[in-house]
Amino acid sequence: MAKAKTGRLRQILAKNVRVVRHKLGITQEELADRAKLHRTYVGMIERSERNLSVDNIEKLAKALDVEPHELLIDRR
Repeated sequence: MAKAKTGRLRQILAKNVRVVRHKLGITQEELADRAKLHRTYVGMIERSERNLSVDNIEKLAKALDVEPHELLIDRR
């Protein structure tokens, strides 16, 4: 079975989470703790492997101290 193509917005979200996390100098594990999510889930988010709910986007944004919409902006 072929793997489904990842949506563009999911890729943008993944990149933005990773970029902001690196700017803050925190690990995936620390981000997971702050967002009250599992550490492997955060890794899957950053690899575009998970389709997040709005609630989890909000948790990540709060943990990264950004507005949720900022994680969805394409900054090419």
